[in-house]
Amino acid sequence: MGMNNGDEGKVMKLCDDPTEIQVGTEVGVLDSMAVSHDLQSLRVFTATWNVGGKSPSSDLNLDDLLQVHCQSDIYVLGFQEIVPLNAGNVLVIEDNGSAAKWLSLISQSLNKSSNNDYCSLKRSNTNSNSFEKMCSGGSSMFLQRTSLKAASKAFRSESRRRFKSCNCTTTEPDRKSYGRDSCFACQKSQSNGVDDPSSSEEEDAINTSVVAADVSATVPPGKNQHLRYSLIKSKQMVGIFVTIWGCISVSMTFKQTSFCFVCSHLASGEKEGDELRRNLDVIEILKSTQFPKICRTPNAKIPDKILDHDRVIWLGDLNYRIALSYHETKKLLEQNYWDALLNKDQLKIEREAGRVFEGWKEGKIFFPPTYKYSYNSDLYAGDTSKSKSKRRTPAWCDRILWYGEGIHQKSYTRWDSRFSDHRPVCATFLVFLQNQRY
Repeated sequence: MGMNNGDEGKVMKLCDDPTEIQVGTEVGVLDSMAVSHDLQSLRVFTATWNVGGKSPSSDLNLDDLLQVHCQSDIYVLGFQEIVPLNAGNVLVIEDNGSAAKWLSLISQSLNKSSNNDYCSLKRSNTNSNSFEKMCSGGSSMFLQRTSLKAASKAFRSESRRRFKSCNCTTTEPDRKSYGRDSCFACQKSQSNGVDDPSSSEEEDAINTSVVAADVSATVPPGKNQHLRYSLIKSKQMVGIFVTIWGCISVSMTFKQTSFCFVCSHLASGEKEGDELRRNLDVIEILKSTQFPKICRTPNAKIPDKILDHDRVIWLGDLNYRIALSYHETKKLLEQNYWDALLNKDQLKIEREAGRVFEGWKEGKIFFPPTYKYSYNSDLYAGDTSKSKSKRRTPAWCDRILWYGEGIHQKSYTRWDSRFSDHRPVCATFLVFLQNQRY
């Protein structure tokens, strides 16, 4: 996750919009931290991508995926299978090389100098060679094995001291009494400027992290001041938990509004009944995910469960399939009968029956199924595979949902990259803050 560094400015002008893992799962939050006191909403960009265990090359351009022509305040990016699904990667704690490469590519795209139609804030000067300066060579991240911890540090601004490991909410009098560099009333909680309890990697498949943001402070001079967007939190996880491929949840509080971002890779399989396993995965994640209580303030409002948050966004390879045969699905695809296909979408069926994601929302899908493609091709794998055992029925496996009031989806699209057998899915939201009209 990341935000943008800069001075205080005006309220944003929106662009026009169109109509952390089990084996190798990562979620990152980046933000733009130049936020005025009267800010009423945030533009939040989210994306999920199963990259099929492939490590990116240094020339992979993510500008279109991240929609850099129309910047957002916060970027939440979830990757699945950033390392190959094999026994070696399951048995080790984590593979840092690929995660560091993805972080570098993301930073290069978000921190390019550009004249974007975005008028919310006065930006600090940026440098398109920011990554090269930080890492003493633009290709250094791709030439050596860099740890995720080291890479994450490189993409954080020194002003990250404003992000606390406590995610409690307090009143303005409390804020004034304790100062901006404390966790307000919670003086004993640690600043994320040093290692905090949520930054250590855990072996559980359900991985949690908390961070609070005090974004109204002026950004102090620092070595990474030239970065428009800096990293708040990046988590990677390797492990197996029953049928759940993996899940990472991040909790943060922004101007009295609590946010939770969930990235998951649910159980695979297209046999009849596999959708029930995925339902159980979701139920287990909601039941078992609990954020650590770091705040020491009595009676503080601290969301410790996913659904306790004001605004929740869930993204990932949810693996729900289309309840039709391969040939029936292909016939409807060729005729562009989207509604007929969506009516057989397992996630839609299970949600409407109240068996999973009850009360959650998803935007209307206007794009083709995102799985499974042949590598480096626009053809589905079934079109090129002669083996029925390797053939997969096309499906909308990659999804983004939200829960809570004050969340308005502005776009829901996919990016047509041939990098993996999945197409990445993106959604942009206008998220209103607490005590604001929406």
